[in-house]
Amino acid sequence: MNQTNKSLLCIITAISLSSLSFLSHAEEIGSVDTVFKIFGPDHKIVVEAFDDPDVKNITCYLSRAKTGGFTGGLGLAEDTSDAAISCQQVGPVTVSDKVKKGKKDKGQVVFQKRTSMVFKKLQVVRFYDEARHALVYLTYSDKVVDGSPKNALSAVPIMPWNN
Repeated sequence: MNQTNKSLLCIITAISLSSLSFLSHAEEIGSVDTVFKIFGPDHKIVVEAFDDPDVKNITCYLSRAKTGGFTGGLGLAEDTSDAAISCQQVGPVTVSDKVKKGKKDKGQVVFQKRTSMVFKKLQVVRFYDEARHALVYLTYSDKVVDGSPKNALSAVPIMPWNN
């Protein structure tokens, strides 16, 4: 194996490991089939929920495309970049200084899910809108070489919570 191949293998391994070890875990709420496949599972839209790891009492619901068929069943298919998000306040919320002072222009990644064998992932990034006292969640798909402009947005105004 020459030096170029070794370097490429190291890069691929690093990307794979970094995408596997990240952040929140989503709970699958349910799914619907969109295309029947004779071999392997059908194409689906999967609905998942995850809690913001840094802001207690914020839950996000994410719907995303999941490719079926033979390669999808083996985990080798690349899912499309189609996704939607809705985030809700489910209890009293206190926004920490960490969240307020987070990366203002790039946001803070709160969720990632691998959507292909190595190179593609679905991400949810949080922004804090200080002027409106709201949290804004953006979901999008990125790829090492060619990402997608498809995205979805959800805003959560932080409201007083009465027990």
